[in-house]
Amino acid sequence: MARIGYARISTEEQTAVPQTEALRAAGCDEVWPEQGSGGDRTRPVLVRVMDRIGAGDTLVVVRIDRLARSLSHLLEVIEALEAKGAHFRSLEDPIDTASAQGKFTLQVLGAAAEFERALIRERTKAGLASARAEGRVGGNPGLRARDPVALRKLRHARRDGYLERLNAHAADWVPQVRRLRPDMAWEDLLRVINAPLPEARRWTQARLVRAVKAYVAEGFLPETVLGRARRAAPDDRLPVIVAALRGADPGITLQGICDRLEAMREPTPRGRSQWQPSSVRMLLERAERLGLLEKAKK
Repeated sequence: MARIGYARISTEEQTAVPQTEALRAAGCDEVWPEQGSGGDRTRPVLVRVMDRIGAGDTLVVVRIDRLARSLSHLLEVIEALEAKGAHFRSLEDPIDTASAQGKFTLQVLGAAAEFERALIRERTKAGLASARAEGRVGGNPGLRARDPVALRKLRHARRDGYLERLNAHAADWVPQVRRLRPDMAWEDLLRVINAPLPEARRWTQARLVRAVKAYVAEGFLPETVLGRARRAAPDDRLPVIVAALRGADPGITLQGICDRLEAMREPTPRGRSQWQPSSVRMLLERAERLGLLEKAKK
């Protein structure tokens, strides 16, 4: 049951040292500092911290504004922790979800957040009704008129936003796509990509194909990756997958490959669910004889 500290600063001119020292003094086993905006919900260090925390652990911050700038984001993080069986504590605020008082405070905050959302909905409805009564219609006039220039700008904005989201996690999938397509079928490639990823970041085949097509259209990937996969002989399929795992992580151990195959729910050649390093070694040797291992390393 570890105490994991998270310290955030907004600019390079600031220092996380005071927060780090306070978290260490509070008994944190490890402290993760990060520079980033409090309004950004996709801070990479915070994402890794949330992946790191397990059941019984406690996420500790000096103040709640170091974790979140909005009540909705704070509650979102705490709900994610509770789903893991973990806790949250703020040193300078009366929030400690491991205590009865902290849970009560959290319930009050949740009620306040719901009341705030209800007020916003009512004000929005009233504002729209007032605008309609005065003959004003919201939205972009160019889009309502189906103006080609406005529609083109909207398409470009959507495309740029989509590419920006893809770029944030490109390292998860682009290297494997570049190395393994079209030699590997989409369904096998998908399992190779998803094996090391936390559940929240895993891909579906439809999303992966769409992302690859977008990168091909932008010239980030060659068009050949969209080609039809060759039909592999049944005995060649497992060597291809094992070679792909070794190619994605040359330093991975035999046991590490076993763990990845089990995470992929890939049965052994004998149909069992638990892999042994000796079986992986034989498949790697077969992959090397087939010339797959060298190709995977490129």
